[in-house]
Amino acid sequence: MLRSNTKHWNDAAHLLCVRLDSLGDVLMCTPAMRALRAQCPERRLTLLTSPAGAALGPHLPDVDAVLAYEAPWMKSSAADPPALHLDWIARLAAHRFDGAVIFTCYSQSALPAALLCQLAGIPLRAAYCREKPYQLLTDWIADPEPGAMMRHEVQRQLDLVRHLGAEIADERLSFLPTAQDTAAVRERLRLAGIDPGERWLALHPGASAPARRYPQRHWKTLIQNLSERIGCPLVLTGGAHEMALIDAIGVPPGARVLSLAGQLGIGELGALLAQASLVVSNNTGPAHIAAAVGTPVVDLYALTNLQHTPWRVPSRVLNHDVACRNCHRSVCPEGHHDCMEKLAPSEVADAVCSLLRQTEKYRNRELAPG
Repeated sequence: MLRSNTKHWNDAAHLLCVRLDSLGDVLMCTPAMRALRAQCPERRLTLLTSPAGAALGPHLPDVDAVLAYEAPWMKSSAADPPALHLDWIARLAAHRFDGAVIFTCYSQSALPAALLCQLAGIPLRAAYCREKPYQLLTDWIADPEPGAMMRHEVQRQLDLVRHLGAEIADERLSFLPTAQDTAAVRERLRLAGIDPGERWLALHPGASAPARRYPQRHWKTLIQNLSERIGCPLVLTGGAHEMALIDAIGVPPGARVLSLAGQLGIGELGALLAQASLVVSNNTGPAHIAAAVGTPVVDLYALTNLQHTPWRVPSRVLNHDVACRNCHRSVCPEGHHDCMEKLAPSEVADAVCSLLRQTEKYRNRELAPG
């Protein structure tokens, strides 16, 4: 069912955009938020998101303000008292939003967020929904996923706002590093003996879900292969909680490897990936940041789902096909992790070399044969 009030959305001057999960999920909503901004040039957008998503705030050009909320219906380690969540009704009401657009993946229900927005007195509330929302949504867009179709996550959100009359030609992801972030990263590279203008690769070995991690021993072999075949510096990235993983990978003899694990804020990470020649990453937030800043990506993509591949950027998506594909699990339910275990490091290195050759600025440079 489609229940929409396009005329009223055209007049909504202050919108709340709700995306309460991860950094990557927020980035995949940026084209839809750009469309909402373009629909009404004087419109203000406030993003209600998780603390992880809120870190993106200074780098999202179409978002005017960010509210960080650990919603109890989302995956979270917080165990806040009910009164704290009730306070959010008053906090949202104080902003006097004209409408709320609730972004979800197909496996999430929009109704808890819709109830929050309704109780806060937000007059227009739009979302996909498979259940009957009754008065919780003023704009109920039926969700065809996963039964009738499956879309890329970015396309899903663009289709949602299109129902509200918002469209945009530029469908790229958005992430803008600051000038300070860029300068800081360039200085870090120079201090490590890396010319920011030369060819160098960024590698991100971590991921929050074990099912999405390329095996540690494969990363070590891959680093050796890339060092022998390309010979350029390799910069490893990761959060402070991933430093042990990166330390365990080690540095093969003769490899030019710099680890910046635990040393970069989100802005500096974006600036680093923007300056890299290419990014090799698991299917996790930095892969989406790389796509947002226009850097080619080799995505080591565990077959948990197919909706989060790199968007609108030259890429290679690699895995080993398995019968248990599309499991949507954080931990391999079969216990073998073959979609990643059986992806050979040599195959990844081949993809890196191929993508470097394809990418315009490297067409006239030769890579060592495999």
